Amino acid sequence: MIPARYAASRFPGKLMQDLHGKTVITRTYEATVATGLFEEVYVVTDSDIIREEIARNGGNVIMSQKEHESGSDRIAEAVQNVAADIVINVQGDEPFTEKESLEKVINVFYDDPNKEIDLASLMVQIKDWDEIKNPNTVKVIVDQRNFALYFSRSPIPFPRDENAGAKYYKHKGIYAFRKQALLDFHELPMKTLEATEKIECIRYLEYGKKIKMVETSIEGVEIDTPEDLERAKKVWK
Repeated sequence: MIPARYAASRFPGKLMQDLHGKTVITRTYEATVATGLFEEVYVVTDSDIIREEIARNGGNVIMSQKEHESGSDRIAEAVQNVAADIVINVQGDEPFTEKESLEKVINVFYDDPNKEIDLASLMVQIKDWDEIKNPNTVKVIVDQRNFALYFSRSPIPFPRDENAGAKYYKHKGIYAFRKQALLDFHELPMKTLEATEKIECIRYLEYGKKIKMVETSIEGVEIDTPEDLERAKKVWK
């Protein structure tokens, strides 16, 4: 499932921007299909513009019936009557989606016989301090088993001792959910931390859900700003 809304606050219409001859959302859809991991891939949107774009390119699209505050809410509505145990969420601004990283998050559930894990997601180590400080880059800290402790737009951990050897990880917008965790999210009200940071996966933590983070070295480019789009164009070449 690829949640896609047109009215992004930081970069309105970003999913319809051109990325070397195709729109960002079409590039993301095609990249997800090209992994060969899924029988079906759907874009879930409330936008007629995006619906028409995906349909014109031969893709599958589901129109949201309600207004939603997050991609998780949008997907939860779409999968309520879908017979699936695990639901994969690829953000619409991830045109560099690739098979290796998706397989890593899917495999988390094969290694979880006790069903301890509610969702899995990706993180990539970042060393550039400008990116670490950038509020558009969501950071994550984990425990010794790589379960998420917290997500933030601020640098976490704060480097009071710069010689302590802390590593910084960027959260990548790919998730694998147990379907029930996704449906639970949809029914739970937003709490203070999520509302403050505007990071939807904090809601899972606030309600005691367990998020397993998987490290990848493949960063790609998430398109949140016009500057990201220009960087994506250079990388695409």
